[in-house]
Amino acid sequence: MVTAGDFRNGVTFEMDGQVYQIIEFQHVKPGKGAAFVRAKIKNVIQGSVVERTFNPTEKFPTAYIERKEMVYSYNDEGIYYFMDQETFDMIPVGEADLSDNFRFVKENDICRILSYKGKVFGVEPPTFVTLEVVKTDPGFKGNTATNTLKPAVLETGAEIRVPLFINEGDLIRVDTRTCEYMERA
Repeated sequence: MVTAGDFRNGVTFEMDGQVYQIIEFQHVKPGKGAAFVRAKIKNVIQGSVVERTFNPTEKFPTAYIERKEMVYSYNDEGIYYFMDQETFDMIPVGEADLSDNFRFVKENDICRILSYKGKVFGVEPPTFVTLEVVKTDPGFKGNTATNTLKPAVLETGAEIRVPLFINEGDLIRVDTRTCEYMERA
């Protein structure tokens, strides 16, 4: 059990049959009246964010979210399969449970599967991935002085903006959190 007075960033708890995670919290002690906790909480399964106030003595059951690293194997008509590296079990995950930055993941990449009480609700791709540029306009000599970007298609089919000196066939590192070009690999 966790009380509202013990809230910290990242704490997960159950409330009204849903699982929430603390994003921001603030203990408020007004000059007049009782103290309270103002918190911004995120429903980890649905993704919605709500701001709510709590009495510091309110108690909630702690929710334990399991994070397990698995290898992305393949997809078949909107179902993505991940392999447990210890038991070699295949776990299917629906396309709706994948985040937008999953478009940078290729087969055999290690991802973190998020589940609560055995139900998978999210997939975290690796923070940085190395991908090949398969299509982009050619760069021109002398165009490196400015911070100009051009569109490029990566081997996974994702499209991002890269500097002018990047050519087809180059390997680049991409930050999946921001979906941006980092550097040449």
